[in-house]
Amino acid sequence: MAISKEIQKSSEMKFDGKLIKVTYDIADVNGNEAWREVVYHPGATAIVVVTEDNKIVMERQFRYALQQPLLEIPAGKLDSNEEPLTCAKRELAEETGYRANEWIPLGTIATSPGFCNEVLHLYLAKDLTMGETNWDPDEYVELEYFTLPELLEAIKGEQIKDSKSLAALMLAMPYLK
Repeated sequence: MAISKEIQKSSEMKFDGKLIKVTYDIADVNGNEAWREVVYHPGATAIVVVTEDNKIVMERQFRYALQQPLLEIPAGKLDSNEEPLTCAKRELAEETGYRANEWIPLGTIATSPGFCNEVLHLYLAKDLTMGETNWDPDEYVELEYFTLPELLEAIKGEQIKDSKSLAALMLAMPYLK
């Protein structure tokens, strides 16, 4: 049996913010009407960063929506018409100060496809040089460095809960020592 496409019949903008937009849609699903709330996001990149001594660079950052700090890989949203690799390079430099000479694409993930169109482009960054950070005015991160065994223990101990980080780290495993 083939999966049928859901056809949008109507869409009403409910929220038009700085980062996201939200619509309330009515869709035709196999001849039946169904409601769909959709969050539109510009997309983002996330980077697994590996130092010369094989440490994985993680960021600890307070996440307002969860009201707690999370341990994550560096990441950031795409600017309008920005290529994903350009975004990844910009975000890496801004958040960590590092620049990478080697970039390996790890693929893309849909973060919450049940209600959001956000797609993240994942990369592995190696062969690093250090520069200056350039955080956004509303941003503060603390860098932490993990060996692969330490990182696996942190995952096992649920110290890393962020889905983009978990997905990217899993996809990067063949490249990590």
